[in-house]
Amino acid sequence: MNHRKLSAGETAGTYRITDTVTEAELLSIAKAFARRRLARGRKITQPALAFEYLQILLQDYEHEVFSAIFLDSQHRVICFGELFRGTIDSASVYPREVVKQALACNSASVILVHNHPSGDPEPSDADRRITQRLKDALGLVEVRVIDHVVVGGEGCASLVELGYL
Repeated sequence: MNHRKLSAGETAGTYRITDTVTEAELLSIAKAFARRRLARGRKITQPALAFEYLQILLQDYEHEVFSAIFLDSQHRVICFGELFRGTIDSASVYPREVVKQALACNSASVILVHNHPSGDPEPSDADRRITQRLKDALGLVEVRVIDHVVVGGEGCASLVELGYL
């Protein structure tokens, strides 16, 4: 993040831009803040609180990216990471690999997330099927799937809020 162009604002959590910035620099700053909000130790009490950050991080990809936020038993972030990359309209997701990562992180729960490059966050039938497969696989090792968030340029969709999970 380019700190020399930012200074603290008068109110906590606000910043002033001290120099002219390009759109690319502004997006880079936004992504850096989003990554900080999903950093180790941050507590996520409601998945909806993570939507804005996830949208900033994933909406610009021209291909599908499947990621996960691995959480401890207190819903604090252990790690956020990209697990699979795909094409413009799909990504192959392997439950075995998600389970391996969850165990490697010593995760108690997980928020699954992927983007739709089309911009429409509406979950597909394939999205609902892989969510159920992942929930079943992770459940065998006592890792709870809290939500599966689909990110699009038009917003985010929660499979929990839509009643699919």
